[in-house]
Amino acid sequence: MDNCKQNKMATMSMHKLIWKMGLPMIISMILQSVYNIVDTAFVINMGEDGIAGNLALTYAFPMQLLIIAIGVGTGVGINALLSRQLGEKNTTGVQKTVGNGIFIGICIYVIFLLFGLFGCRWFISMQSGDNVKATEMGVKYLKICCLLSFGSIGFTIYERFLQATGKTLFSTIAQVSGALANILLDYVFIYPCGMGIEGAAWATVIGQILSLLVAMILHYCANSEVKNSIKALRPNGATILAIYKIGISAALMQGLLSVMMLGMTKILGTVKVTATAELLQGSFGIYYKIMQFALFATFGLSNTIISVLSFNYGMQDKERVKSCIKYGIVDSVIVALVITVLFESLAEPLAKLFAITGGAGGNDIQAVVVRAVRIASIGYVFMAVSVATQGVLQAFRYALFPLLISFLRLCLLVFPIAYLFTLSSDVPRLVWWTFPIVEAITAIVSVALLRIVYCKKVKPMN
Repeated sequence: MDNCKQNKMATMSMHKLIWKMGLPMIISMILQSVYNIVDTAFVINMGEDGIAGNLALTYAFPMQLLIIAIGVGTGVGINALLSRQLGEKNTTGVQKTVGNGIFIGICIYVIFLLFGLFGCRWFISMQSGDNVKATEMGVKYLKICCLLSFGSIGFTIYERFLQATGKTLFSTIAQVSGALANILLDYVFIYPCGMGIEGAAWATVIGQILSLLVAMILHYCANSEVKNSIKALRPNGATILAIYKIGISAALMQGLLSVMMLGMTKILGTVKVTATAELLQGSFGIYYKIMQFALFATFGLSNTIISVLSFNYGMQDKERVKSCIKYGIVDSVIVALVITVLFESLAEPLAKLFAITGGAGGNDIQAVVVRAVRIASIGYVFMAVSVATQGVLQAFRYALFPLLISFLRLCLLVFPIAYLFTLSSDVPRLVWWTFPIVEAITAIVSVALLRIVYCKKVKPMN
């Protein structure tokens, strides 16, 4: 870390510093949600295949989240280890980390390649039941995404190579190029080319591969601080262990998003009326992709809290540590409030991006999505408190507490509460209250954990 950055981190007004560092991270994180949102918006407008196509994307989404989770978790470990080694001027260690990062990425890809060859039908059928059309469309989509997942996995690795040396602008350029390609190709492949849901899958993987290629070019041409060596591709147990000592917690927390998506899809599928169950599953798939804007925005500020708080805690500057915790949480709540107001006001226009009607008993999927957005967004403020608290705890090098918060809000509380709502007489209206209830309870637990850590880490500081 250069002196300029050190001075900024140590002296700039904390409120200004968090916004200055946080906004680019928020934008970068939000861009990660573009792929699936664009796919869904185009697929659901495919006419008579729109309903089945949306269900297919919903059934495939948990596995896509898992691919991202493992890649991001690995990337976090690589970034942290590489940054430390660069600061130590450990050239050999840098080469090993870069080489082993690429090796790990190849191994992860092989796992999902095998899953794409042999596991897609089982995974989709486990959720789709007797809906043959949605099953076949989901298998086609997921198989393409898994067989060519090296773009997504590889980008998360090379993105961290760039971020570790401070070249965050380059990683954003690579990400934006892939997102724009995905949007353009989605339209071309689905409509003029008539490729249907397979066109959406091809647009997604081509966008991911383009992001990877741009990131590789920028890394090898402009990332001069990192020395690359083919010999360093040889696996080194100590280096891999060091990467996952840091990255495993991040991978698990991200992976719980996949577990929650899969579990909720299964629970909604237990509703006795099949048409209502499919309506709820399709609506949840759309809502969850819209909700990612709020979730990823808070993740962006959480990552900022980790960087700023870690630096000032390392300096043992008590006042700036306290200020970072205060403004980090307050600013996260402000972002969540703004998104809540926007979602409450723009729920109908957002739902019209996925404008298709269907289901039984006159239920309209668009109306259900509007209801889901308006009810569930009430919990975003509580979600911001929990996610910001996770950032604070990670900055103090706690792994178990942040994981506990994720487990509470994504699994332990969600599943039983959602299931109880499915037993009600008006599931399409009531089940969405699961999310604000869970977020409120988790926020209370998060504040209690934060108080414990504050008393242990901050109060004893001079």
